[in-house]
Amino acid sequence: MAASFTLLQFGADAFNARFQDLEGRAAFTVSPASHNPNLIVKLSREAAWSQHHPGTMGPDAAYFYFGPSVPSYSSVYGAGTPTPSPGYIMYGNNRNSIPMGYMRRQNREGSQSRYFTAQSGREYKWKITPQRMELTDGRSIFAVWELSAPTDDYDARLTIRQAGLAIVTEIMTTLTINRMSESLGW
Repeated sequence: MAASFTLLQFGADAFNARFQDLEGRAAFTVSPASHNPNLIVKLSREAAWSQHHPGTMGPDAAYFYFGPSVPSYSSVYGAGTPTPSPGYIMYGNNRNSIPMGYMRRQNREGSQSRYFTAQSGREYKWKITPQRMELTDGRSIFAVWELSAPTDDYDARLTIRQAGLAIVTEIMTTLTINRMSESLGW
C-alpha cells in the first residue's frame, strides 16, 4: 500500500484552524489576513513540514478573497447575519485568480459532490457527507477528511496519500473552501 500522511486539524472554524502531523510539526495554517474592506483568509503551508516530505509540490500559500458581506438566512452565524459572499482564490504570488465557485463546481443537480480542476488541468471530485469528505480522480483516492470523535483532542483528521503531495496545497485549498461554503450556507 502506498504511503499516506495524517494531519490533525485543531480548530473547528473553517476560517481559523491549524493542521499538524502526528509528530507535532505544523503543516498548514488557515487564518484571517484582513477584514478591510472585505474578508481575506490565508492558507499557509509550513516550510518545516514541506521539507520533511520531499514529494511536496505546488504553491506554499493560497489566499481567499471574499466578496462583500450580505445578509444570509442559511449561515451558521444566524439568520440575517451579514456573511461574506463568494469571491476568488489566488495561489501564492500568482496573478491569476480563480472564482471560488469554480473550485467547488456541482456537476449534477442535487449532488453533494463538488469538482475542481487542478492547475495541472486534471479534474478531481470531493464526495461530501456531513462527517466526511473524500477526494478522488474517479479511480484513486487522494485524501480523506473526517470529523473526530468527541473524546479526541483534535477536531478532524486528514489523511493524504503519497500521490496527493504533488497537489497538497490544492487539496487543502479546496477542502477549506468546501468547509467555508458549508458554514456560510452557500
